[in-house]
Amino acid sequence: MFISSAFAQTAPAAAAGGGDMMSSLGSMLPLVLMFVVLYFVMIRPQMKRQKEARAMIDALAKGDEVATAGGLLGKITQLGDQYLTVEIAKGVEVQLQRSAVVQVLPKGAIK
Repeated sequence: MFISSAFAQTAPAAAAGGGDMMSSLGSMLPLVLMFVVLYFVMIRPQMKRQKEARAMIDALAKGDEVATAGGLLGKITQLGDQYLTVEIAKGVEVQLQRSAVVQVLPKGAIK
């Protein structure tokens, strides 16, 4: 008895047709707006930072003073496609991946 009456109450709304399409589009609108806001607040700035980091790594040159992800500061002595050699103290050189460089320091920052 309860099932029949519940089915009977929903039948006229389904028969309308045109109103159902507009209500489904209206219910999807907040989801679409949230995705657009998410794109401009989170995704786009992240892509911009990645692009700047890639440009900085590609522009590395011999003699640049850099800071690494591990906190080492040093001067680039040799460059390769994947790796670079950094002098962290007089006579002490370490080989690092290019992606380990997080910042190029101004000239004369390391004494």
